[in-house]
Amino acid sequence: MTEGADAGTVRTTPAALQHAARAYADRDAVVDGNVRLTYADLLGEVRSAARALIARGIERGDRIAIWAPNTHHWVVAALATHYVGGTVIPVNTRYTVTETVELLERTRARAVFVAGPFLGRDRLAELRASGAGLPATVIAITVEDESADKAPDHLDWSDLAGYAENVSPADADRRASEVDPEDVSDILFTSGTTGRSKGAMCAHRQSLDTSAAWAACGRLDENDRYLIINPFFHSFGYKAGILACLQTGAAMVPMIAFDPEQAMQVVADQRITVLPGPPTIYQVLLDHPKRGDYDLSSLRFAVTGAAIVPVALVERMQTDLDFDIVLTAYGLSEACGFGTMCRPEDDAATVAHTCGGPIAGFELRIDDNGEVLLRGENVMLGYLDDEENTAKTIDADGWLHTGDVGTVDDRGYLRITDRLKDMYISGGFNVYPAEIEQALARLDGVAESAVIGVPDERMGEVGMAFVVTKAGHELSEKQVIDFALEHLAKFKVPRQVAFVPELPRNAGGKVLKRQLREELS
Repeated sequence: MTEGADAGTVRTTPAALQHAARAYADRDAVVDGNVRLTYADLLGEVRSAARALIARGIERGDRIAIWAPNTHHWVVAALATHYVGGTVIPVNTRYTVTETVELLERTRARAVFVAGPFLGRDRLAELRASGAGLPATVIAITVEDESADKAPDHLDWSDLAGYAENVSPADADRRASEVDPEDVSDILFTSGTTGRSKGAMCAHRQSLDTSAAWAACGRLDENDRYLIINPFFHSFGYKAGILACLQTGAAMVPMIAFDPEQAMQVVADQRITVLPGPPTIYQVLLDHPKRGDYDLSSLRFAVTGAAIVPVALVERMQTDLDFDIVLTAYGLSEACGFGTMCRPEDDAATVAHTCGGPIAGFELRIDDNGEVLLRGENVMLGYLDDEENTAKTIDADGWLHTGDVGTVDDRGYLRITDRLKDMYISGGFNVYPAEIEQALARLDGVAESAVIGVPDERMGEVGMAFVVTKAGHELSEKQVIDFALEHLAKFKVPRQVAFVPELPRNAGGKVLKRQLREELS
């Protein structure tokens, strides 16, 4: 890591953090309730946590999972993981303990940061009760109850300072200097259409380049204050949030869970300028009866997507919420979370009906079958321990096959028209029916099932399961939903269940999900 390097030469996250600590030393980096860290403070906190990880035996290349909500702890944990040369494994906070344990085992995680009680669940207690072999280092993050009793078999966040005393700051900085731009910075898991999740591996240079390109489209700089509602476990919250701010000096204001009135209060109190999110967030804010009670005039930049965006919504965001810039974007984990994006000068119709043009050096083309293909230096390194699916997804010419169907206009702007895969989007989260169908197959009495996404006013789409029962068995909708709740994150659980004598199939035996959708319309 070269002392005095400028932002344009930064190619690793530790280097980006050190640059930010010099360039924006006294500016707010993270504002999380009563916790306020400048960029100089953030470097100090990260260096201390990194020293503790080294003291616990974490080596370069080790993988560290984070199963926690949006707080300053997540920011420090992720950057400290990078500082010691480790790889971040973000874990969806909505995952069940079964899903989380599988990720820990598959990634061979050496440590895990996990939240204690919050929003009615205690993920730490769930892990400890699972009976699974856990990583040697389990670090508990206190979110709600500071007085909670400590368990003897894990560390608390407050214990890190003591372990840090065993490692010098120079040793931590030396580890940070050894991080290479080609080292894997993170592995983002995306549920597979075959039912098994796949981990997209991205290098430091890729995660930084793509998030910097996103920030450039929104003209992000050190004067911005960014309310990060998108969860940090998702590329939008982590890369378009933490990493975008890190490279521009913008202040991060994480929100643990979206509450419309609380969000408006934070916008007013913190003079928030940047507020990305799925369309549902803006619709809720626009329709909120108390919107007029809050000063939202500081809002400047919004990015949305992950669902159909009506032109009227974009226009109301520009007029009623007074955003200067409203953009839509398209991306996927296999492209380090990004792909295309609108530009500040685009009109409301363009923003609503397209996903913009390529960013971050991506090439974009449509294959003969209508599939959207991306190519460039920021296509993922590959899937974790899965050469077969990597080869299927990235062809011999380097084109990433996205599984989405679209068109490209004369300007080079992308419009998504359909999906080759069955994936649908619920509340901004990708949901893969095959994963749900595989889970339902374990319910006694289910012969087979097919899951599709159906329109929902609040969530965009929700799941509907068509279930064929085994002969001599009877099941209720409640039994199916309750079983799914036990084994799947809530956003994956079907909201409706229809029992059918058989599923429609083509001559090759493939279930005709399009026909199921047509029968509902």
